[in-house]
Amino acid sequence: MLLEQELKLVVNSDTPIDLSLLIFPNQIIDSNIVTMHLVSTYFDTSELHLVSQGVGLRMRKSDDVWMQTVKTSGDVKDGLHQREEWEHTLDTAEWDLAKLKQTPLAKIIENLVIWSKIGPVFTTDFERKTLQLRLDDGTQIELAYDRGNVIAGNLTQPIHEIELELKSGKVEHLILLANELQHQLSLSPSDISKAKMGYKLLMSRK
Repeated sequence: MLLEQELKLVVNSDTPIDLSLLIFPNQIIDSNIVTMHLVSTYFDTSELHLVSQGVGLRMRKSDDVWMQTVKTSGDVKDGLHQREEWEHTLDTAEWDLAKLKQTPLAKIIENLVIWSKIGPVFTTDFERKTLQLRLDDGTQIELAYDRGNVIAGNLTQPIHEIELELKSGKVEHLILLANELQHQLSLSPSDISKAKMGYKLLMSRK
């Protein structure tokens, strides 16, 4: 289990961002820009049992790599999301139940009545461009620029955002970096994760 700490910034326009034009006065760019196509399927029951328990379940595909992820709802304030995360790489799209039983899903998996009702409820499909940043004190931050859609049935909602994830070091640096980016771009801190966007679409269908 890891404590995921990331700061989410929504882009307030439809214009694509060129990451190579951004200025990072207090950070050292530690990598080239990496581009990925990410498709994630989120799972729950039709009664949305998982989200009611404050837990999310996701299967993500990037190229030929599968990743199963469990997250708690955690704490969110002013765009800063802090939550527990369990993430494991898989060879196929089949769940690794042994790994899932090491998460808050353990009791749900043991309840066959509930677990048998778990199925896909919505997806996210987006392009992600990432940069790795490093500070002099050793703090490491991943900047991810995401552009795509959340899809629930026949409803879609655009994704256009920047996520700053703390890989190591002090969380205060996420806030400082977010402030720097907001001076260069039209961005707004957001407490709404992609999962919450998907669940909002689901609820709007009912």
